[in-house]
Amino acid sequence: MAYRKIKILKEDITKVEVDAVVNAANTSLMGGGGVDGAIHRAGGPAILDDCRAIVARQGGCNPGEAVITTGGRLPAKYVIHTVGPVWNDGNNREEELLANCYRHSLELAARHHLKSIAFPNISTGIYHFPKDLAANIAMNTIVDYLEQDSSIEEVILVCFDDENLRYTQHYYNQYIRPE
Repeated sequence: MAYRKIKILKEDITKVEVDAVVNAANTSLMGGGGVDGAIHRAGGPAILDDCRAIVARQGGCNPGEAVITTGGRLPAKYVIHTVGPVWNDGNNREEELLANCYRHSLELAARHHLKSIAFPNISTGIYHFPKDLAANIAMNTIVDYLEQDSSIEEVILVCFDDENLRYTQHYYNQYIRPE
């Protein structure tokens, strides 16, 4: 019952106390708007320093991929940066890339022996991914992963707005079955 490891909050992700928060980053990893800017501002320069080292080593981060840095001044020890897809009418593998964001972030957390992780609603802001579809993909990908790997003990889905919260709760409720 992997869904029991999942919690849903309407909160500021920069204030959540977990081993890692996930940043909806851009390919440059240099910060930006939305959750990306908020995480960089709250976490301080150590996050950007780590991002610069990653860029120097590998040239950024592609959509669907994930990298890890320090959490800087955040309550989280680490930030997992993942680049969500820009919605383009669903014709450019956007669903697959979004699922990869969640899967690769969870895999990276497990490889670093992290027990708790918090996700924002990836790509549902300026990247215009439909919130309903994004919530469905996120929930299915996370539950599928947790059913295969039991090392992660808690996944928190941190919703910024009421619409994302409503869709996330809707898809979560599909996993709750009478016992």
